[in-house]
Amino acid sequence: MKGLNQFFIVLWFSILFLPFTGIKASLMLFTLLSSCVLLFRVFMKYGKGVREGVRRLRKRMDGVKMNPSTRPIVFSLLAGCLFCLPFIAQNYLLDISILAGIYAILALGLNIVVGFTGLLNLGYVAFYALGAYTYALLNVKVGLGFWQALPLGIGLTGLAGFILGVPALRLKGDYLAIVTLGFGEIVRLVLNNWDSLTNGPNGVSGISPPYLFGMPLGILNRYYYLVLLALIVTYGVVGRVHESKIGRAWIAIREDEISASTMGINTTRYRLYALVFGSLWAGLAGALFAAKMQFVSPESFTFMESVLILSMVILGGLGSLPGVVVGAVILVMLPEVLREVQSYRMIALSVGLIAMMIFRPQGLLGGLAKGR
Repeated sequence: MKGLNQFFIVLWFSILFLPFTGIKASLMLFTLLSSCVLLFRVFMKYGKGVREGVRRLRKRMDGVKMNPSTRPIVFSLLAGCLFCLPFIAQNYLLDISILAGIYAILALGLNIVVGFTGLLNLGYVAFYALGAYTYALLNVKVGLGFWQALPLGIGLTGLAGFILGVPALRLKGDYLAIVTLGFGEIVRLVLNNWDSLTNGPNGVSGISPPYLFGMPLGILNRYYYLVLLALIVTYGVVGRVHESKIGRAWIAIREDEISASTMGINTTRYRLYALVFGSLWAGLAGALFAAKMQFVSPESFTFMESVLILSMVILGGLGSLPGVVVGAVILVMLPEVLREVQSYRMIALSVGLIAMMIFRPQGLLGGLAKGR
């Protein structure tokens, strides 16, 4: 009788969504919910054994360490695959790979703030927008090229991070998250309403692609290598800083701010370092995004973009550099895989994050970073 009631509840939900999504999507929703109910009942019946298996698997993954002798081989194979991708992939896959690389840079930057230092930033997309609009406006209105405008865009986003951090970092926890959320919405509304400068909701078009020694890099296979180079530089620099004195201070602040303060760490200064340093990479990603799309508008920098970037960091593992890159690739590729059920992509993302928090709260590769 209980199973019959669950069946009718699933059927009712599917019929409820029928006027909005159509019969095909409703049938897919019914199938998905029915499968989830069935799996849940099986899990509840055999839950003890499953939970014990998951616990053992989690313990094994947390203790995994890559053999130092095999690490160069693995990295070499990965680098070779990434380098050869434009020769074997179609333009569609290249376009998705470029977008995944840009989001990986964003996730690495946000990981500095959230993963290393433990500060919840819900307005990270504001720095992304500033980097994109800075290059767009300098290129269209002033005539600067990509390489001339790039340092200015990165510098402006760093200055914005400093201006936000000076008053905001006096707050902690939920209050800091609310302030950063408000900052992100303020930037978006300014871009949307400052018609004389940003062209308002119509956006800025006619942005030139980058050039290198007179050769245009706007072609997908060339732009892929530019984004790949930017990702490698970002990964290397962030990794070096993470292993430095500043990185250790960030981790100490994340683990216990009071203890870090008693050990002589100026917590306010190092938190400000994290916010400014993390915002620099958002400026780089914004310039790459504007140069790729050759058009920017405020609709590309909504609050959901901040949520998506934060989800990449959580999925990959807070504080794990390879983890956030993997998380970015997964969450960029996932919408393409679920294109047939695009109305329920956010539901799938939400369910996945809930499952991750239950079974592996440290993220996909969080245990690997801890083991290393």
